[in-house]
Amino acid sequence: MRRVEATVWEGLVGPVVCLAVGTPVLIGLARGAVSVTGPSWLWALLLLGFLTAMVLCTWRAEHLGPRVARRILIAQVALGSTLVLTAPDAGWTPILLVFTSAVAGYLVSLRGVAAIIAAHTVVVTLAVVLTGSSPAEAAMVALLYLLLQVGAVLGVTAHRRELEAHERLAVAHAELRATGALLEEAGRTDERLRIARELHDLLGHQLTVLTLELEVASHHASPPAEEHVRRARATARELLGDVRATVGELRRRAPDLRHALEAVAAKLPEPAVHLRVDDAVRTDEARTAVLIRCFQEVVTNTIRHSGASRLWVDVTDDGHGGVVFTARDDGRAHGPVVPGHGLRGLTERVEELGGRTRFTADRGFRVVAEVPAP
Repeated sequence: MRRVEATVWEGLVGPVVCLAVGTPVLIGLARGAVSVTGPSWLWALLLLGFLTAMVLCTWRAEHLGPRVARRILIAQVALGSTLVLTAPDAGWTPILLVFTSAVAGYLVSLRGVAAIIAAHTVVVTLAVVLTGSSPAEAAMVALLYLLLQVGAVLGVTAHRRELEAHERLAVAHAELRATGALLEEAGRTDERLRIARELHDLLGHQLTVLTLELEVASHHASPPAEEHVRRARATARELLGDVRATVGELRRRAPDLRHALEAVAAKLPEPAVHLRVDDAVRTDEARTAVLIRCFQEVVTNTIRHSGASRLWVDVTDDGHGGVVFTARDDGRAHGPVVPGHGLRGLTERVEELGGRTRFTADRGFRVVAEVPAP
């Protein structure tokens, strides 16, 4: 569920403004300058309930879940409407309804928001009529607050689209960097294999021929040239051994996992990634590709679902040549984890190499992938 509070300020503005609207009414009630329907303490209690519901919908919606958050929103709509109708002479109390409509823009569909705006407009009309104003005045005031609500919802809708576009950009960035890292690593591997083949087929072949020729020459040479031929033959054999060792090293050389993961995390819009790869970690091409995809899935999952601002990733050696990939974020994930397509794909990749995965959600989301040695 999308975070309602994109920034601290946005999360504070609504409750603070609504408190500022209600405070003069409370002061007027205490001084006897404002009259409300029912006891003054009841109106104050209703205002407290309204502010509490607004804070919950604004700051705790992700923890509560969509269903509970919408129920609290309904309570906020009812409390706001009651506050306006029981204090029709209290001035700017319909502002409470404007902010309620804005909060609704984050939690319900546009059809639901339209129903809330329509109900608020009826409430404002009734409140103005209760003050003894003419129908024309009531219509003008209702139209004013209708436009304010529509403007607030349009602003919220634009903001949500901006956040969704930012999220899509961050996910696309992570996927692009991961694909680029895989292609770059594949290019390095292909180049190493090409060089190894060239060394083996060209230089290795020529040195083999040279060694054989020197072997034959050593049997026909006479002193003092014989000693020089024998030394040349020994040098050629050593050089041939070095070439073969270099070819084997090029074929066995492990990919640079740290460089690949750092390339994926580089310039990532969100979240802030703290990456640590142990120097003892050694992986082949297949395990490097799986770990890069694991890292990509963790980053995109954090962006889409957890609402976290920081992500910690540790890649360590298990002491037996295997790799342990551990990721955790500071998001608000909690409760049992139901893997989606991305996490199931991550598990399948790891299990193909004989490994296993674990997912937990407690004060943030945590992923552990254990990949054994080849």
